[in-house]
Amino acid sequence: MPDRLFTPTYTVEGVEYNAKNGVSLNSRMEPPSVTTVGVGKGLDPNQYATKKTVAQGMLDVALLTANASQLKYVLSVGEAHEFYHIMLGLITTSLVLQLLVGILSLSLSFLRDCRLHLKDYHTSANVLSHINLVSVFVIASLNVIINGFGVFPNTSQIIPSVIV
Repeated sequence: MPDRLFTPTYTVEGVEYNAKNGVSLNSRMEPPSVTTVGVGKGLDPNQYATKKTVAQGMLDVALLTANASQLKYVLSVGEAHEFYHIMLGLITTSLVLQLLVGILSLSLSFLRDCRLHLKDYHTSANVLSHINLVSVFVIASLNVIINGFGVFPNTSQIIPSVIV
């Protein structure tokens, strides 16, 4: 019996798929080269990962400074702030969790560099990674709540000063 009955062959312009030998290119087609972005630039995965890590670090610093600024404002207004105790608790919790995430990230980095090749440390690395992920989710949720309460004063509550 001919082999063709049981081996489907599909042909698309320039590419032939044969269930026996997989995908093959015609002689006139060249195999794919490095993915290019822009003119003459190759896509470097390490450069992308580095840029992504730097951008994430900048966003973390921005969130940390925003929380510090919010805490400074709430403390300067004091009890006059409508949600003083709630805001103080939420902002402090967010700052503490951000420090925890920083420490967990450093410990994961050191663990990967030093001992992750050993099987005994895989579960501890996974636990640290999951705690880190949950902490980041809680930080984001806390900051949504903080902004929902409104840190800065409502302009309708400000009494205009009289210019003499």
